[in-house]
Amino acid sequence: MAEAAKTRVIAAVLERNGRYLVGRRPIQKRHGGLWEFPGGKFEPGETVLDAATRELAEELGVEVVRVHELLFAIDDPGSHFVIEFHPTEFLGEPDSLEHSSLHWASLEELQAMELA
Repeated sequence: MAEAAKTRVIAAVLERNGRYLVGRRPIQKRHGGLWEFPGGKFEPGETVLDAATRELAEELGVEVVRVHELLFAIDDPGSHFVIEFHPTEFLGEPDSLEHSSLHWASLEELQAMELA
């Protein structure tokens, strides 16, 4: 029997002054209360740039300028999602439109945070 197709999810890696933007997931959602890189599911036919542009406008109210090549992809355990991490350049000041809070974290902080 063939394995079901994976649903692609973009995780935008936004960096500023050596810190990386993460958002705390709303408590009522899957992985609620955990931290994540902003992004979301690809819509049918979307490119990486399309998905990043739409998701970051919805979640942060920022304009995507450029999306770089894939850093890595990882399967989300217990789901049919595959999360693709892409460095992303943007304009504007991120606002927490979907997350309960936002945080610019250092690499050291990221290693200690509970990530989705």
